[in-house]
Amino acid sequence: MKVSVFRKTHFNAAHRLHNPNWSDEKNKEVFGLCNNPNFHGHNYDLTVKVTGEIDKETGYVIDMKVLKDIIKKEVDARFDHKNLNLDVDDFKNLNPTAENIVIVIYNYLRAAIDDHLDIQVRLYETPRNFVEYPSV
Repeated sequence: MKVSVFRKTHFNAAHRLHNPNWSDEKNKEVFGLCNNPNFHGHNYDLTVKVTGEIDKETGYVIDMKVLKDIIKKEVDARFDHKNLNLDVDDFKNLNPTAENIVIVIYNYLRAAIDDHLDIQVRLYETPRNFVEYPSV
């Protein structure tokens, strides 16, 4: 029997949505206020879902303290109170949309969590706008 466990966290970060191959006018048209040259910020909420068999010895799918520490190292330390465009190498050449951010976060977590466990990441950019990867 597989069970899913969830860990929630949050981080604050600034970004600017901008395509350097486009004119300033097109960037403003497509990205609107999110194209502000002085950046803008979000209070991101993150939910990490881990699914797997319950370990017979521990009774856990994953030790939640271990999951908490992985998220702190792989997400919070990289993104919290950062300018994603300027401070995070992953976004030097990748537009930091919510869609791209959730995939970057997933890849860091996937590398740190045992392969026998399935993971899914949900990122809320606002209380009403969120993305999820992978989609099911």
